[in-house]
Amino acid sequence: MHTNRIHILLALSFTWFINICSYAQEIPKSNRAISAEPKTEIETVNLDSLKNITPVLKEQDSTLNDSIKPKKELLASSVKYTAKDYTSLNRKEQKLYLYNEAEVYYDNMQIKSGIIVIDFNKNEVYAGRLKDSTGAYTQRPYFKQGENIVEPDSIRFNIDTKKALIWNSVTEQQGMNIKAELTKRVNDSVYYMSDAKLTTSENLDDPEYYFKIRKGKFVQGKKVVTGLTNLFIYDVPTPIGLPFAFFPMTTKRTSGVIFPSFGEDGNRGYFLQNGGYYFAISDYFDLAVLGDYYTNSSYGLRVETKYNVRYKFNGSFGFRYENLINSERGFPDYSKTKIYNLRWAHSQAQQANPNSRFSASVNLGSSTYYQESINQINLPNTQNNSLSSSVSYSKTFQGEPQVNLSLTATHSQNTQTQAINMTLPTFQGSIGRIFPLAPKEGSKKGAIQNINVQYNVRAENRITTTDSLFFKSEMFDDAQIGAKHSIPLSTNFKVFKHFSVSANANFDETWTANTISRSYNEDTEETVTEDINGFDAFRTYNFSTSIGTTIYGMFNFDKKEEGKRIQAIRHVMRPSISYNINPAFDNYYDEFEVITADGVTKSEYTRFEGGIFGTPNKTFSSSVGLSLSNNFEAKVRDRDTTALEPKKLILLNNLNFSTSYNVAGDSLKWSPVRMTGGTALFDKKMNINFGATLDPYALDNNNTRINTFNINNNGSLFRLTSANMTLSYSLSSKGNDKKDNTSDASRNERLFGGGRDDDLFGVSEDFADQGFSDKEEDKEEVESEFYNYKIPWSLRFAYAVNYSNSARQNEISSHSLMFSGDIDIAPKWSIGGSSSYDFKNQGFGLTQLRFSRDLLSWKMNFSWVPFGTYNRWNFFVGITSSVLKDLKYEARRKQDKFL
Repeated sequence: MHTNRIHILLALSFTWFINICSYAQEIPKSNRAISAEPKTEIETVNLDSLKNITPVLKEQDSTLNDSIKPKKELLASSVKYTAKDYTSLNRKEQKLYLYNEAEVYYDNMQIKSGIIVIDFNKNEVYAGRLKDSTGAYTQRPYFKQGENIVEPDSIRFNIDTKKALIWNSVTEQQGMNIKAELTKRVNDSVYYMSDAKLTTSENLDDPEYYFKIRKGKFVQGKKVVTGLTNLFIYDVPTPIGLPFAFFPMTTKRTSGVIFPSFGEDGNRGYFLQNGGYYFAISDYFDLAVLGDYYTNSSYGLRVETKYNVRYKFNGSFGFRYENLINSERGFPDYSKTKIYNLRWAHSQAQQANPNSRFSASVNLGSSTYYQESINQINLPNTQNNSLSSSVSYSKTFQGEPQVNLSLTATHSQNTQTQAINMTLPTFQGSIGRIFPLAPKEGSKKGAIQNINVQYNVRAENRITTTDSLFFKSEMFDDAQIGAKHSIPLSTNFKVFKHFSVSANANFDETWTANTISRSYNEDTEETVTEDINGFDAFRTYNFSTSIGTTIYGMFNFDKKEEGKRIQAIRHVMRPSISYNINPAFDNYYDEFEVITADGVTKSEYTRFEGGIFGTPNKTFSSSVGLSLSNNFEAKVRDRDTTALEPKKLILLNNLNFSTSYNVAGDSLKWSPVRMTGGTALFDKKMNINFGATLDPYALDNNNTRINTFNINNNGSLFRLTSANMTLSYSLSSKGNDKKDNTSDASRNERLFGGGRDDDLFGVSEDFADQGFSDKEEDKEEVESEFYNYKIPWSLRFAYAVNYSNSARQNEISSHSLMFSGDIDIAPKWSIGGSSSYDFKNQGFGLTQLRFSRDLLSWKMNFSWVPFGTYNRWNFFVGITSSVLKDLKYEARRKQDKFL
């Protein structure tokens, strides 16, 4: 009977342990006697006889007819338990003791503790710690069911009422840790707490901050409702508090209010920013509606949504509108501006449909949006002079031949001139190569079998407008419509084994719906151009052929010579000669008479001027093209003596020369020689690209090219007309090569075409994101006690110089250096900056200084633009965890226009 009763009460205790999610402190003093040595009257139970016992129902007897029915057995599976010192049953006290490293296993649950006691008289279960010889408590209770783990200090549970008292309970919900001195369990999900601490800090023994909760109610997986609550920072109370508070703890996305941030702007007064409502519409997409308001009546509205359907598509959409008022009515600098910005990014999963694809990358709006917006402070995009967008759909029809179709809408906007170019839409179609003379089986050989033909078509509806006419009916007034059909015929073959020959013939037919008619008006004495709407077309064709080869050269060095690492240098040359014929199509040109005081002259024009796809060629051209590309590589002995192969080192990645000779020209037959090159040095950390233009012809006194070689005009063989060089270099401390300081905000901006990966234009700071980044960066561990022994740092340079001498100006047209760097002066302290210097104008460009401090559970950022158009500073401090990201302080200051 004792054994059955033991199992029944164990089952009742296990039922409660399945739902426990709180931590506790040591057992009350009245129960601490259980940690002492067992009393003499305790009867020790053989552990082996109690293991793996499963209750068995006895056969029915006459007692079944009694008015008092026997209780049902509660154990649904076998129970396993053990203890290091002993497992004992005190029959007199009706208590079961599991002492020292006690363990109980039941179903999918396990309990480990210094001691576990079951009181049969009170129907209560105790679990607590043991006190060692030094007086310290050890072996705190450990409870696990599935993935849920609880480690309280001590626990007292009533089997009948299912209620419990838990001392020093600790629980974690959605990134928030709650530690209460005393917790009362009411049922499976409701707990009452007193003297509790709520924090996101991982160090619960000494948290950097916490909210002191005098009394509170915790509903597991839903919420925490408290009475008087105030913020403590390192156990120091602050005046930041509330008479009551509500902390959501739901594990599901829910709709709710987004609290705004407040502050003051020097030009627009006090403000509330980024307040609104979040709609958790479904598991696939959400919606946030936010707004800003300033006391001078300026306001802003934002709509943002993200969507994601796994294995199909994902994207984001955002629209921002701001109505900005500067100064006050009656002042001369009063102005009212309306700006907007629309951004959309959409990508399709590759496995969704391999033959059909839809994508979008849209960034359009007011040309001055990034310069004037007061909600988004984005230094990189202030330096961006263009906005671009593209929405496309493509479809591939597999087969022989393959057919490709695509429909694209594009947008290009110059933020300086406010000019906008759009294609609504562009249609492209192509039919893959067809080899009509190739054998059905086997490879193609010779010029005849390699003859192939293709078909391409491109049609556009092109719109050119300005920012002021965007999204108005007037933007379509000057729209142009056209299409171009192209049929290329080509072949390729080899001659003399080493020379590759290609020949091409191309036929084009261009359709247009916009032509012109030009005449001379004798009354006004002006040339009149009339636009004609209607279908028209012209046809052109051209021929080209080329021959090329590849030459390999190897320069070997004596490997036995001491001190030389270079073993060989390889030089690869790819010379090529091409010949092109472009006939003259003067039948598409007309003449009209112009009457002047000197008499009658004739002027020539083509009605296809200003067309989308250009005009027919008027002048016959027959030219020979010459090009030479070079590549230099070296084989060097590896410093690693265990390496079996030499190391390959690129000396010059490319060095190219090109020019052409117009056989049909009457003068200036040689075109300038164009030289380009590039290489990568220092383990590809430094990239160098350069180029130059060399003109063989001389200039007259009016700086006009003449048909005289420069060398025959007492000059050099070539005249350097232009040159350029760009150099980029990044270096960092050892082990810091992969450091990434970019924030989530800057990554989002680069997604829509702004900013730079190297932060040379500064780091983006989008206050609409309510903080710089919710992502915690991995910090490098410093082993030395002296931090300056190992300081992570990174530095990036970009150098550019351009030289112009086309008209004897002999000047450096542009000469600048951009640089950006970061250094961790301490394990949690980082400073950085970016700037540029214009050597020609002798002045600094956009300069930004940055400072950040990792405050464990908090983060602090400060940025400062000390001078220039965007002179301002920004300060932010807030909690790192996204759960309490609204607990923050922001301050920023722009240049005061009233000063």
